Amino acid sequence: MTVSEKLAVGLTGGIGSGKSTVANLFAEYGARIIDSDVIARGLTQAGGVAITPIREAFGDEYINASGALNRVAMRQEVFADPTAKLILEAILHPLIYAHMLAQMAEKDAGPYRILVVPLLFENPLFRAMVRQTLMVDCPEALQIARVMQRDGLDERTVRRIIAAQMPRDERLKHADHIIQNDSTLVALRKQVEQLHQHFLRK
Repeated sequence: MTVSEKLAVGLTGGIGSGKSTVANLFAEYGARIIDSDVIARGLTQAGGVAITPIREAFGDEYINASGALNRVAMRQEVFADPTAKLILEAILHPLIYAHMLAQMAEKDAGPYRILVVPLLFENPLFRAMVRQTLMVDCPEALQIARVMQRDGLDERTVRRIIAAQMPRDERLKHADHIIQNDSTLVALRKQVEQLHQHFLRK
């Protein structure tokens, strides 16, 4: 099997659903993980290639003292101005896409790839990269609690983030496979193992 023939599965889900946890479990089974959020953090760290266009588009106040993206200021900006969100995505998405393509072209020992993309269903560019889709799902109340604990955000802010994303019901309609992450790690691992076996057969 060549690199290009390997199955590519798009993994998505709302904020706090547990995408990273599920991706890490697939990695334990040998899957190659390509994470768009990890790529985005690299692009927006000090010296990252996205910093200059972001500075030019938004101004110095959106770059912190270390030279990295000021995530708090940018989050507030894209919430307040939908146009700002589109501008930021126009800068980041082509760069993320190019990096993901480059990683997919690399030779690796994994039997298949898991592409972690929060905006998988919203962006046709990313959707076209995968043959199957997998959604990590959990109740909204659990999403909110997880993000509040993880990121130190208040409930109102988390609800605004969730409201800005594709509705849960809409994601469920698009997903080929669904993992429920509302129970124990043991239960989660069992679902991942079952899908791992399924992907191996593909």
